[in-house]
Amino acid sequence: MLKNIPPILGPDLLGILRAMGHGDEIAIVDANYPADSAGPALIRLDGVSATDALDAVLTLMPLDTFVDDAAFCMQVVGNASKREPVMDQFETIVKQHEPEMHLASLERFAFYDRVKQAYAIVQTGERRLYGNVLLKKGIIRPDA
Repeated sequence: MLKNIPPILGPDLLGILRAMGHGDEIAIVDANYPADSAGPALIRLDGVSATDALDAVLTLMPLDTFVDDAAFCMQVVGNASKREPVMDQFETIVKQHEPEMHLASLERFAFYDRVKQAYAIVQTGERRLYGNVLLKKGIIRPDA
């Protein structure tokens, strides 16, 4: 155990978060997501919700402020404007860590394609539908 690091972030995920560079993306996905076949490095957090995983990751990882959108959820199939409750929770968590940010959305297959290009995927035990979020890593600015 380490101080100030959420205990659900094990050594493999901590290593990935540390190794990622500015602009790299990481996906946090639900239990139904086809993560193993997507391609990027896969970290499993079975039994952990996607919202808890997102909160833990954003405790350590900054989002990219050089782009319009740095956090994305998957749009509901057949109703792109619908927001599932888990998406509202993602938005709340993003704003808690990065108040100037918001949660954008991507069409289902565009989301899948983008995740295939990500640095890594964190598969959670999340059972709520559309419990998927994609994050673009930002920078830590030098001390003023």
